Amino acid sequence: MKKTIAIVVLSVAVIFPPSSAGRRAPKPLQIFFIDTEGGQATLIVSPVGESVLIDTGWAGARDADRIKVAAKEAHLKRIDYVLITHYHGDHVGGVADLVQRIPVTTFVDHGGDTENGDNAKKLFEAYQKATEHSKRVQLAPNQGLPLKGMTLEVVAAGGERITEPLPGAGEANFYCSSEPEAQADTTENAQSIGVVVSMGKFRFLDLGDLTKNKSIGLLCPNNLIGTVDVYLTTHHGAAADNPKSLVWAVRPRVAILNDGEHKGGAPEAWQVVHDSPGLADFWQLHYAADAGKEHNVGEDFIANLNEQSDGNEIRLTALPDGSFTVTNSRNGVSRTYAPKP
Repeated sequence: MKKTIAIVVLSVAVIFPPSSAGRRAPKPLQIFFIDTEGGQATLIVSPVGESVLIDTGWAGARDADRIKVAAKEAHLKRIDYVLITHYHGDHVGGVADLVQRIPVTTFVDHGGDTENGDNAKKLFEAYQKATEHSKRVQLAPNQGLPLKGMTLEVVAAGGERITEPLPGAGEANFYCSSEPEAQADTTENAQSIGVVVSMGKFRFLDLGDLTKNKSIGLLCPNNLIGTVDVYLTTHHGAAADNPKSLVWAVRPRVAILNDGEHKGGAPEAWQVVHDSPGLADFWQLHYAADAGKEHNVGEDFIANLNEQSDGNEIRLTALPDGSFTVTNSRNGVSRTYAPKP
């Protein structure tokens, strides 16, 4: 029987010794944006070592091995939570391969699959089989995970969303007035779990593949999410699902595109993100070959330039004061973003 985990919000206390001698800096929150060739696998590790992996990429050894490498970099012997945003192959496909490589304590999802095609049934059955001996729980909006040192809040799941603003949010969104009507979507994308991960003043937004017809209610007429420091482009940078009413309202300081060489990174969405007010930098997991040079960032900010350089990560470390650093593992290029006032 599935269980529901209520949000446990824990404050982050950083204790310094009375003397400056031997003073220890606070440990960072770590986020690893793992290359799954246009899928998603985002590993989040709290300052006390608790871990949440959002999605597992595609089936096969490649993506599971890359996740294991990131887990080793984070000094993890197990993953505490694997959160599956929805049941598409580029997000849930790698579960069976992953559990053969590293222990997982708990799987988290939005419930049953909403698609009925043969491929959908096979994917969901494979997920059920791979997790049959593991703890598996279901999350809904306004719930989260009992984590120490960071907070994970669910803002959308199973086609539903929060209806009240998160703390500090709720302002009217004037970008809504010019927003075209969203098209209906009955696929698993619209069921995606979307989360805000925070530690101190730092906030990260990941909406999975949530389609505009569902995300629009989070932002219009009022912004229920508020502003964030880092935004993972929704649905791999799909044109329809990264509208101004979303991207410009949350005003990220940094955006990260989890695309593949020939998947995601639509020019229209890229331009919306690129032009977002207050954006300091835009990073990409892959060069988007089909978008043209004018809709890709500079090479220093792209982890994988072609199929011969695949597997490079984008890494992020954040501190409670809201400062954070992003690093391209391919070339070591790193940028640090200032603390919040």
